[in-house]
Amino acid sequence: MRDQETAPGHPERRLSTKETAELLGVKPETVYAYVSRGQLGSRREPGGRGSTFDAKEVEALARRNRRESSGSSGSGGELSVRTRITLIEKDRYFFRGVDATELAARHSYEEIAEWLWTGEMRPEITFTAPRATVAVARRAVDALPEHTGPTDRLRVAAIAAATADPLRFDLSEDAVLGTARTLIPTLVAALPPVRRTHRDEGPLAHRLWARLSGQEADEASLRALDTALGLLVDHDLAASTLAVRVAASARAHAYAAVSSGLGVLEGPLHGAASGLAHRMLLDVLDQGSAAPVVADELRAGRRIPGLGHRLYPGEDPRARALFALLKDVPGAGPALAAARDIVATTARHTPLHANVDLALAVLTVSSGMPSTAGETIFAVARTAGWIAHALEEYGERPLRMRPSGHYVGEKPPQPLPE
Repeated sequence: MRDQETAPGHPERRLSTKETAELLGVKPETVYAYVSRGQLGSRREPGGRGSTFDAKEVEALARRNRRESSGSSGSGGELSVRTRITLIEKDRYFFRGVDATELAARHSYEEIAEWLWTGEMRPEITFTAPRATVAVARRAVDALPEHTGPTDRLRVAAIAAATADPLRFDLSEDAVLGTARTLIPTLVAALPPVRRTHRDEGPLAHRLWARLSGQEADEASLRALDTALGLLVDHDLAASTLAVRVAASARAHAYAAVSSGLGVLEGPLHGAASGLAHRMLLDVLDQGSAAPVVADELRAGRRIPGLGHRLYPGEDPRARALFALLKDVPGAGPALAAARDIVATTARHTPLHANVDLALAVLTVSSGMPSTAGETIFAVARTAGWIAHALEEYGERPLRMRPSGHYVGEKPPQPLPE
């Protein structure tokens, strides 16, 4: 194929959609996804039925995909994945090139999710879930033990919702977007409400509040929660997001990909980190000073939760944006003061800035939420980002996220064990 494409007698050979798909190792609809992203040009021939593609351009894209699928960044040997979703740079981060903190300040969580998925802003969009799907998810979640954590509940809800969707294996962009717009509200609706009177309509932040707090929601608190969801939508290739892309690379459906992300998110070094900061804040409020609490953490050999971030040498922009809103939340003053005390106390030893986990902890503590609330907020928010990454990965060559192991065991052949 390659010799024929580049031979002197075929300097401008055009490939059909089918030939292009075969050369790239993708489905025909993925070829047009490359076109829509500007990665591949197409031309409709006069009198022809379909589009054609320049053979040299297709071959160059195939080589680039093979090079990127090797998993080498070419510099440090770390896994590198091409993405158009999130850029983290100099204590700022951007969604599709737009400052993420500004997006979160001006747009709802649902609007930001749509922006990540489609590159289009749909003002005042809200997500709704089919009643039948919600009923299936709720029954599955209600059958779990009472002590079940939020991430386990969400994972079970996602699996249950998948069983109610016979079209889940349709990985076309429109189908996956339809799944995304119903899965996220289903996850929220499947969580047991804390308040007797709650709504399953309107902005997602309003619905989620009733699953996290027994307090009456005021506008400042709801705005802080909605902004937190928007800020946490995505953060490049975090561990859970990488798991989602691996699943999507194997062509797992969107529900399964989200379930993969939830499985990784539960780790104490990822989504559960805000719970540690929540409990530390309560200890500081109880003792009236951060000094003894920080001393106990260090004496136990633990790092202080809610401080520092490996991607931000300076201040975490998500924390900065959320702290600014928390100043207007009624009753948040004591928790904010406790957070400042923690930062000031640890600064005597090492100058670490507050990260988004500490800001989330201030929100959850001041709103009367449990210590697991931050994990729930994180998981619901990040589901939108996972869907964006799954969509992106579905447009790539299947199974490209398959690194090779570096075997360091006994050199074969070894004798059979007795």
